[in-house]
Amino acid sequence: MTHNFRSKLKQGELLISPMVTLSCPEAAEVLSDVGYDWLFLDAEHSTFAPADLQAIVGRVSHKLPSLVRLPAPEEVSIKKALDLGAAGIIAPQVNSAEQAANIVSWSRYSPEGTRGVGLGRAHGYGFTFDDYLAKANEEITVVVQAEHIDAVNSIEEIVKVSGVDAVLIGPYDLSASLKRIGEIDHPEVTGAIQHVTEACQSNNIPLGIFGVTVDAVKPYIEKGFTLITVGVDTVMLGHAARRMLGQVR
Repeated sequence: MTHNFRSKLKQGELLISPMVTLSCPEAAEVLSDVGYDWLFLDAEHSTFAPADLQAIVGRVSHKLPSLVRLPAPEEVSIKKALDLGAAGIIAPQVNSAEQAANIVSWSRYSPEGTRGVGLGRAHGYGFTFDDYLAKANEEITVVVQAEHIDAVNSIEEIVKVSGVDAVLIGPYDLSASLKRIGEIDHPEVTGAIQHVTEACQSNNIPLGIFGVTVDAVKPYIEKGFTLITVGVDTVMLGHAARRMLGQVR
């Protein structure tokens, strides 16, 4: 179901993904053949509808797992993302342990949680229903984002929530919450990131980060971050086209 993604994450493997924002299954399919470990499907800031996500996951799930960043950290969004066959979810703007506990509960079937039971692509439209239910709680990955100063201030409690598999830092939103929007290298921002880093590493919680460029994520890989999202499909497309056009001219 998930290519053992959750197991690899817990074992500390370096797992690299681009950010996918184009609701074009062919674009995601091309990226799935590059050699990435997973795909970050961004339903928060893109135009993705559940049908778009399902079309993409359907194209790539036999090659590599996809995690869906939810439009909001809400029960229905989680249900839809998992029922369409995603390997896990990334919940944005998780600022308290209570929020984190709810997200885990909504991602797990009873008795470990309160995830609604339905039929979808994840269940083989009913043909693999029992098999999916037997494995889902063990294999579904739950990532929460620390991207606000409130999350930083609550991180010691958040990382103790059972079922939180990783914390992914959102440096740009974090900088905005500190009134330093876009200044991701400002000492206040880097200090907040360091606070989250220390709390996660002290509790053996894998860490993730997003960066537009390789140079943005490399320092974090050196610090032990393993859930890495680097580059955005639209930006990569634009840069490659501009570079080729420049070479021709």
